Amino acid sequence: MCINSNSLKQTLKSVCFHSSSAHFISWDRQSSIETFYTSLIEHCTTRNYIARTHNRIYIHGVQNNGFIITKLINACSDIGEIEYARHLFDAFPDKYVFLWNGIIRGYSMHGMLAQVLQMYSNMQLAYVSPDSFTFPNVFKACGGLMAVDYGRVVHGQVFRHGYGEDLFVQNGVLIFYSKCGRNDSACAVFNTMSTRNIVSWTSMISGYAQNLQPLVAMSVFRDMIRSGVKPDWISLISVLKACSDVEELILGKSVHALAINMGFEFEQDMRVSLTSFYAKCGLVVDAKYLFDLIEVEDTLLWNAMIAGFVKNGHTVEALNLFNEMISKGIHPDAGTLQSAIMAFSQHGSLKQAQWMGSYVEKSRFRDDTYIRSALIDMYSKCGNVELAREVFDSTTVKDVVLWSAMIMGYAVHGQGREAINLCNDMKDSKILPNEVTFLGLITACSHSGLVEEGWNFFLGMNDHSVAPQQKHYAGVVDMLGRVGHLAKAFNVIRSMPVEPSVSVWGALLGACKIHRNLRLGEFAARKVFALDPLHTGHYVQLSNLYALTGMWDQVDEVRVLMKSKGLSKGVGISTIEINGKLQSFRMGDRSHARSDEIYRKLQWLEMKLMEFGFKPDIESALHDLDEEDRGFTFCNHSERLAIAYGLICTSPGTTLRIIKNLRACVNCHCATKLISKIVDREIVVRDANRFHHFKDGACSCADFW
Repeated sequence: MCINSNSLKQTLKSVCFHSSSAHFISWDRQSSIETFYTSLIEHCTTRNYIARTHNRIYIHGVQNNGFIITKLINACSDIGEIEYARHLFDAFPDKYVFLWNGIIRGYSMHGMLAQVLQMYSNMQLAYVSPDSFTFPNVFKACGGLMAVDYGRVVHGQVFRHGYGEDLFVQNGVLIFYSKCGRNDSACAVFNTMSTRNIVSWTSMISGYAQNLQPLVAMSVFRDMIRSGVKPDWISLISVLKACSDVEELILGKSVHALAINMGFEFEQDMRVSLTSFYAKCGLVVDAKYLFDLIEVEDTLLWNAMIAGFVKNGHTVEALNLFNEMISKGIHPDAGTLQSAIMAFSQHGSLKQAQWMGSYVEKSRFRDDTYIRSALIDMYSKCGNVELAREVFDSTTVKDVVLWSAMIMGYAVHGQGREAINLCNDMKDSKILPNEVTFLGLITACSHSGLVEEGWNFFLGMNDHSVAPQQKHYAGVVDMLGRVGHLAKAFNVIRSMPVEPSVSVWGALLGACKIHRNLRLGEFAARKVFALDPLHTGHYVQLSNLYALTGMWDQVDEVRVLMKSKGLSKGVGISTIEINGKLQSFRMGDRSHARSDEIYRKLQWLEMKLMEFGFKPDIESALHDLDEEDRGFTFCNHSERLAIAYGLICTSPGTTLRIIKNLRACVNCHCATKLISKIVDREIVVRDANRFHHFKDGACSCADFW
């Protein structure tokens, strides 16, 4: 029977809206009734139409026709009327597999995964055998709920019911195992499949990419191409994520070219993935170009771009983009806020950090644990650990992430005792520490000279089944080295179960510089240069060690070596926040409009320093300048200029907050201690390693820096 569009609409109105009239149509065959109602149901777009159609089904006496009722259940699911669909299902007397599949499909469509598994269990109790349409939705629910044990049982039932070779079902099994992080099980299933399609390959690539095995994901993608399977845009997006995670530019660019050739470049998700890929690989200009081409205001796209700017140190651009996003009325999600908070952390402005904190408190994510942990980190890195503690104390539910963030906040400010006390409170709250907690504790002890306590924390990691990683060993070596326990630090390195990383040897080199241990320092330097021959900081450390021991010929040799490799010491830049705005200075900087005032204040400070008996330590200079030039150079260091500028721009008693991109030199550290006493100010300096709170002639680091 053929029904054209116009006659169908007219029939729909007649059946649905003129229920009082006795419109009975004689049908010669049952199939004609099913065809008619199938066409009618396909045009039901509201609950009202569904209900009226259901009513006519009863009038025609076909309410027990499973085919028609299944179609009606599916129609209810399609328009979001899942409760009505369940009502239809429950009212049907003899439920066979198609009805079960219909209601299971409906729950799956609407993300009601627990109900999917409940209905599947009820189906088993009703002794109704599932078919190839049942299993994929059940496996989808198992994956979404991480119901590994339940899914394994269903996997066994697949074979018992004879669907072990069904490609549709096997793909569902692959997706289930991949979502649950069971890549080995997914691989075992994949290897036994006699037939594979693009869904099979994509499931494996996506599984490896999502479960932190990007290299395997890229390998599977290459195998797929070699096998002659044509990729779809989903497989390209999956492998792009893998390329992003390991910054694999060559393969990523090849995937981009493939996307262009296949016409996928303009897919919205593809644009987002490409933007994220280039941003994570440091090509922020290319990422921004793609970003600007997209007109759709997609939150994930903005997240990718903001996160890319943050990852590559483009803090101002990240913050500008975040502000633009808000001004355009695009609502940020948790990922956006985390990236924005990280940008504020890098930026260092306490006033702007407080604005961000206020924004979060007014948002729907104010109780999100990860967001609150990020706020603690932000306030800590912007120099105000007290505000970080306020966020911590006001958080109702504290997990290990939150505790660890606060402990690390104390660590970077050198407040070792506070970190230890918080750790004790954490134990009393029955929260078990993780690797981040222990790193924070070891760092806090290192920055506070609490060697015995830090050593005990290191040894106690095994008691909590936390295996020390490279960063923990580096922290312990740094802690021991700072107080001169170089032999013990070296023994720790020798006892490591894995090859020491550059951070571990770098910590030992730094300790050797402090304590002028030339032999061990040269040994550590050779190890460092073998692992990372292009890191400028390590050459500077060795040069400083030679300078401290008066070996000026070796200082020159290091310089020649650096020059041959195209390396140069980084330019020191100090930034000070005045009224929420940041002003940066370099050594000897005279570009500022108030330069004359700054240098007059600097000269006044130098005079006061000499009156207090300050004498620069010239031994650590990198080159053999005469004594007068050395003293002049120290006076012009960037942090001294920032301090002088802060003093002329703020009222007496105002705390000065300064950020320096390099580690502070010994002379500026000693001078700043005295300056804080001379001007009766607290001066907070964030250098490359930690915070220094200078007050009343002392520093919070107690010279453990």
